[in-house]
Amino acid sequence: MSSEHHVHVLRHADTEWSSSGRHTSRTDLPLTSTGEHLARLAGNTLASLLHPAATVLTSPLQRARDTAALADLHGAQDEPLLHEWDYGDYEGLTTEQIREHVPGWTVWTHPCPGGESAADIAERAEQVCARARVALEHGDVVLVGHGHFGRALIASWLQLPVTAGVRFALEPAGVAVLGHERGTGQLRQLLPAPLAG
Repeated sequence: MSSEHHVHVLRHADTEWSSSGRHTSRTDLPLTSTGEHLARLAGNTLASLLHPAATVLTSPLQRARDTAALADLHGAQDEPLLHEWDYGDYEGLTTEQIREHVPGWTVWTHPCPGGESAADIAERAEQVCARARVALEHGDVVLVGHGHFGRALIASWLQLPVTAGVRFALEPAGVAVLGHERGTGQLRQLLPAPLAG
């Protein structure tokens, strides 16, 4: 694994549900017009960071695929493992709505009935990290996905429990840059969403 190459985790840009705080996993929503603009700006951010990307993987959901396309990431391949955390019965609900029935609920600390557990997410995240480590031999890697799974992925890269993802912010169209030092995973940069301007 070359120390010169990095993994760039790009969260998809805004949708109506992400803007309003509704949990969105399998619901396949398009980007908003603001989201489209932010995805293009995220492409500029990535262009300034990337050596030519050898591998671009994206969640198969349209909000991630469209973000990749608008960010001018060529040759993106669908990777189902990059799918968002499945919220099960909580799909489409806000945290405040869920807490009316489950006080103190967060995806990091409580189950999602009918959805994925933290253990499920840990298994998926480790598979993505393993694939990214192999791909790093050939150049930079870009992973285009979602908020909660992207944060869990950062934690997994750092060899932390995926629930430690709560400690990382990854806004819509935000970018995390992952690397390593002598075999130890590092968070090299955590870049906020570009300013819409």
